[in-house]
Amino acid sequence: MLAIVIITFIVGYMVIVLEHPLRLDKTVPALLMAALCWAFLSVGHLTVFEMHDNHLMEAEVKNVLLHHLGKTAEILVFLLGAMTIVEIIDLHMGFDILKTWVKTKKKSKLLWIICILGFILSAIIDNLTASIVLVTLLRKLVPDRTERIWYAGMIVIAANAGGAWSPIGDVTTTMLWIGEKVTTAGLIVNLVIPSIVCMVIPTFIASRIPIFQGELKLPETVENDKKKLLSSKTMLFLGLGMIVFVPIFKTITHLPPYIGMMLALGVVWLVSEYIHPEEDFEEERRAKYSAHKALSRIEMSSILFFLGILMAVASLESLGTLLHAAEWLDTAVPNQDVVVMLLGVGSAIIDNVPLVAASMGMYTSEIDSKLWHFIAYAAGTGGSMLIIGSAAGVAAMGMERIDFIWYLRKIAWLAAIGFVAGAAVFILLAKLIHGV
Repeated sequence: MLAIVIITFIVGYMVIVLEHPLRLDKTVPALLMAALCWAFLSVGHLTVFEMHDNHLMEAEVKNVLLHHLGKTAEILVFLLGAMTIVEIIDLHMGFDILKTWVKTKKKSKLLWIICILGFILSAIIDNLTASIVLVTLLRKLVPDRTERIWYAGMIVIAANAGGAWSPIGDVTTTMLWIGEKVTTAGLIVNLVIPSIVCMVIPTFIASRIPIFQGELKLPETVENDKKKLLSSKTMLFLGLGMIVFVPIFKTITHLPPYIGMMLALGVVWLVSEYIHPEEDFEEERRAKYSAHKALSRIEMSSILFFLGILMAVASLESLGTLLHAAEWLDTAVPNQDVVVMLLGVGSAIIDNVPLVAASMGMYTSEIDSKLWHFIAYAAGTGGSMLIIGSAAGVAAMGMERIDFIWYLRKIAWLAAIGFVAGAAVFILLAKLIHGV
């Protein structure tokens, strides 16, 4: 039965990887894979122990299942809260305020502004949302699509680099944080410098490329934006402030992060119920800016995908498969740094969420160890090397119809240089500071 569970996982994983050629939402194979893996595990468990009390064996399987569902639910509730807050901010046009911060017409200067914004925003609102916000902003700043997709490609690199050092910047760092593999302070102290290097070096090289030389012709709509809301600035700073408050809340109360996110969402929702977005605000228009509207805009397929993939990986963890895989890797590749670098390259080819979920079941290192920080960096930034290697890349690809081969030829090498440079800085700092 062990072999059947592993085969089911591999087949499901391959279907997820080939979602674009198959034109099948990856949520479908993820859910099927999780359900079938646990079904085969349960049937096999009961068959092996058929001489014993089947009711006791059934209860044991259910307890293990509930244990893993509880850990998965912590991540999903956290993500739901964060996504809802971001949608509420967007409904009140809070992110439109970012346009007022961009005053330059110089292409190279705009590149630096966009990349720095992507780096900072992704650490606060996650790399996927930061990419969507900034690509939307680019459409209003860069009318030429040929130039715009270059900026979009650089946003992917900057957003993934920014998400790697924050516990709320990427799904994988959130998983490691909630799973008590890393702390907020540990992530920031150990990864902020490598992440900055990962963003700065590609941006510096790109700023010397001819496409980023000269000046832009900014559209008139940037300066004469008719859509302004009274609530935009309030909801932007309140929403971002409450998301940033979540790690602080965890540090003070020692409660799980999703409790802090529930508090943050409650505060933002409360304010959104009573704030007046428009001068002549009528009660009938309240629904347009309500949290209910924000909830309807959340991409639930992503939440269900995480549910499926995390529960499928949990089935392998329950069988002890991941520990055996870790032992085999340690034997085949004795250098753990090389293993983690390969994980980063792998995250560019296949989704980084299951890779990190698997690594959490493979290794038993203590909290804030070098291994967990390096995994957070590699999985977070490695996906930039391919357009399909990260949620930020997929979002940019969909919004600007970026060709896979174009990104591979034009942007991938910049992302690879940044990834390797940041990894080298991380390893050097680990030796200098911690002696490991």
